[in-house]
Amino acid sequence: MLCLGTATAKVVLVTAGFTLSWMHSVEKITWQEHYRLDNQGLLLTEARVQGSGAGMEPPPEARLQDGAWYWQPNIRLPQVVLADSEFTADYTLCLDSGLCRPLSHWLPAGQGVTLSACTHTEVN
Repeated sequence: MLCLGTATAKVVLVTAGFTLSWMHSVEKITWQEHYRLDNQGLLLTEARVQGSGAGMEPPPEARLQDGAWYWQPNIRLPQVVLADSEFTADYTLCLDSGLCRPLSHWLPAGQGVTLSACTHTEVN
């Protein structure tokens, strides 16, 4: 399960994985990251970006496919902290079920959001 939290709210979503996407504030290019959830946290399994520039250069192992760079970081993270910016559109969160919504669908806009694998105490 995925926990979404702000300073004032928390939401639990039932999913084994998700894709997070956003528009880069300078380059106006879409960036996407796919995560798997397990009892050790979040595992970033795939990243893709539709271009490069302004700190968005794909790593050397990335492959170009259908106009986007793809690579498998396989990085484990305890959480992902997302800033809120007035200069960009909202993040989009897609669950493994195929349900995709702006992050503000689940939580109020205008606050930073933390994504993490839920612990049993957070769910109960």
